Amino acid sequence: MATMRAARLHLPTGTLSVEDVEKPSPGSGEVLVKVEAAGVCLSDVHLIQGHLGRPPHLAGDTVTLGHEVAGTVAETGPDVTGWKAGDRVVLQAGEFRDGVVWTRGVDYDGGWAEFALARQDTLVALPDSIPFEQGAIIPDAVSTPWGAVTTTAHVGPAQSVGVWGIGGLGAHGVQLLRAIGACPIVAIDPSPAARERALAYGADVVVDSADPDLRTTIRDLTGGLGLEFAFDFAGVTPVREQALRLLAPGGKLVLIGLSGQPITIENSTRFQAAQHQLLGHYGSQPEAVAQLIKLQAGGRLDFSASISGVLGLEEAAEAVERLDKKVGDPVRLVLRP
Repeated sequence: MATMRAARLHLPTGTLSVEDVEKPSPGSGEVLVKVEAAGVCLSDVHLIQGHLGRPPHLAGDTVTLGHEVAGTVAETGPDVTGWKAGDRVVLQAGEFRDGVVWTRGVDYDGGWAEFALARQDTLVALPDSIPFEQGAIIPDAVSTPWGAVTTTAHVGPAQSVGVWGIGGLGAHGVQLLRAIGACPIVAIDPSPAARERALAYGADVVVDSADPDLRTTIRDLTGGLGLEFAFDFAGVTPVREQALRLLAPGGKLVLIGLSGQPITIENSTRFQAAQHQLLGHYGSQPEAVAQLIKLQAGGRLDFSASISGVLGLEEAAEAVERLDKKVGDPVRLVLRP
């Protein structure tokens, strides 16, 4: 039996270990990908810590983590067309099964391994001009905020936006809002390093969430109206409450950060009278990854500054700890088997 190394999470105990497992073989319509890079996401940390609950579709108690994956085609199964050994690819962060989204590295084995199995329709070609490390983070770290901005919120040029939480998703949210022409873009975060990063990614103004003048700053920037859109990438209740208070009439609050906590509205009468909208967002449409790869290859986007560190697969636990404790204030850490 051929084996490979993989970082496996045992859900009942929250134990992450790198171990030898059977190397998968591609079946009909499947492709075996040699993993060259795999992103480490805060949702991986939350899954390990048990904050997200049990994955709804996982068979068994153990899963190979990793939903941000790039590599090369190693082998194709029967009935595969359009792909051949050596092709550079990015894997979608999930797939539809019977009309339901299954998440890679959550509901089925992901890419924190030497090889990953993927359905042929979940592969996207990666040009030679894009390094594997940058390509790997496009699914989720970039495509999720892209979907939130373009598909869920439908932000247009010259519309005012606030972005809470300038981490792995929020930083890209700022960059993508800049790319589509949102204005002004206000980034709100208690961390000075995060606020500095927001400016580098294209924010017009940065504010500490604890600043007593935050409301005045927003009103001055928006002609007294408030924000047309607010994006919660932090996933915490105080952020949502603060964002709702700063919305313009008809404004939308989009929830992207995962918390598992109840959603509350502190003043429902004000919410209704102002005709505010609360929108949940998760993941992205399948075409988003291809769109973002095209934009990066065309020089419209640059994710080089997003790679905060590259570690070996055997260092998966260290990468998780560094992200959890914000050691070095990373945007994205990447594993290379």
